Amino acid sequence: MQVSVETTQGLERKLTVTVPSEAIDSKVEERLNSMKKTVKVNGFRPGKVPMSVIKKRYEGQVRGEVLGDVINSSFYEAVSQEKLRPAGYPQITPVESESAEGFTFDAVFEIYPEITPAAVDSISIERPVAEVKDSDVDDMLETLKKQRGTWEDADRASQNEDQVVIDFTGRVDGEEFDGGKAENTPLVLGSNSMIPGFEDQIVGMKAGEEKTIKVTFPEEYQAEHLAGKEAEFDIRVHSVQERKLPEIDEEFVKSFGIEDGDVEALRKDIRNNMERELKQALDAAVKNQVMEGLLEVNEIDVPAALVKEETGRMKQQLMQQMPQGANADTLSDDLFADDATRRVKLGLLIAEIVKQNEIKASPEKVREQIENIAASYQEPQQVIDYYYGNRELLQNMEGVVLEQQVCDWVLDKAQVSDVEKEFKDVMNQARRG
Repeated sequence: MQVSVETTQGLERKLTVTVPSEAIDSKVEERLNSMKKTVKVNGFRPGKVPMSVIKKRYEGQVRGEVLGDVINSSFYEAVSQEKLRPAGYPQITPVESESAEGFTFDAVFEIYPEITPAAVDSISIERPVAEVKDSDVDDMLETLKKQRGTWEDADRASQNEDQVVIDFTGRVDGEEFDGGKAENTPLVLGSNSMIPGFEDQIVGMKAGEEKTIKVTFPEEYQAEHLAGKEAEFDIRVHSVQERKLPEIDEEFVKSFGIEDGDVEALRKDIRNNMERELKQALDAAVKNQVMEGLLEVNEIDVPAALVKEETGRMKQQLMQQMPQGANADTLSDDLFADDATRRVKLGLLIAEIVKQNEIKASPEKVREQIENIAASYQEPQQVIDYYYGNRELLQNMEGVVLEQQVCDWVLDKAQVSDVEKEFKDVMNQARRG
C-alpha cells in the first residue's frame, strides 16, 4: 500500500492511498469462492454452480463491496502509519478506476491540533467571597411569605407590588399587532414582566379606569418587527389587589415540611439551602473566569468537523426544551457557532492539561459532588444510589469533577485576588448567567 499526505489548509489533510491490485483481486476471489457453496442459480444444483457463472453474475457486485471494505480498512491503516488523528469522518473520492497498479483514492479530513497549553500564571482571577447573613435569611423568609400570600381587592389607587387585572390593546403606527392584545390579565406592578415603562404608567390607576400609555420596545426585543418601535396601549383596569402575607407561625412552618413547626428549624433549613446555592454560584463564577482565562492565553485552531458535531448536540439539547413537533432543521447553525467553537476549544485544552499533568477524577470528589446534588432532594440516598447505578450519569459526573480539578490546578498557579460580595449580588449575577 502506497500512502502520501498533503496539507491543504490549516488542519485539513489530503491522504492519497493506492492499494495493490493483487490485494483487491485476492479478496474478490476469496469472497466469490465462499459464495460457491451457497449461491443458487437456476439450472444448477447448490454447490455445483461453475465459477465462470458466478463471476459473470456476481463479480461486479462483489468487487464493489470489496472496494468499500478496502477503502475503510486501508484508510485507518494509513492514518495509523502516518500517525494522524482524524477529527470527524473523511471525504473519500476515488482518483480513478482500478489500474494495473491498483486502486487509488483520496481522503480529505481534518486532524486534531497539536496543543501545548500556555503557562497560566498570567491569568488574573477575581474570586468572589460571600456568606449567608441573618439578614439574607430574613429576606428569603419574606420572599417565601410573598409566595404563600393571597390577593385581596383594594379600594384605592394601584401601587408597586400590587396586582392589577387589566385588558390591553397595543398598536404600532396605528395598527394592532400579534400578541399585543389580552383580556383579564393579572400583572404584578414592579415585576418587570412587561416592557420598560409599561407597568410604571399603570401605577396610580384605580379599578374601572381607562388610559392610553406610550412605550418603546427595546432595541434587542425578541420580535424583530417590534424592536425599537414606539407603541401605544389602551389600558382598562378591572381590579386592584393587594397582597396579604401569612404569619410565620407553626402552620406556615409545617407547610415547608418541618413537622414540629419550629421557626428556628425552618430558618436553619433555609440557611443550609442558601449556603449550598451560594457555594455553587461562587464556584461557577470562578470556573467561568478560569475557562475564559485559558481561552485568552491559548490560541487554538479547531476542526470544523468537531464544531459541527457540537452544534448538532446543542441543537438537540435545545429541541428537548421546545414544544413537541418543533424542527431542529429550522435553526441556523450560525446561532450556535460561537458557543460550539468555545466548547470545542475548552474541551481540547482541558483534555491536554489533564493528559500532561496526569489529573484524575478523584472518587472522593465525585462522591462529594453527587452528595451535594442529592442534598437538595427529600430522599438523598435514592439519588446517590441512582447515580452509582447509572454508568453514563456517573461518567458525566466524573467529567464535571475533572473540569473542577483542572480549575483548581489553574487557581494554584494564576493570580488570584479575593473580592468581598453580598449574597444577593452573587446570586443575581448567577441568574443573569
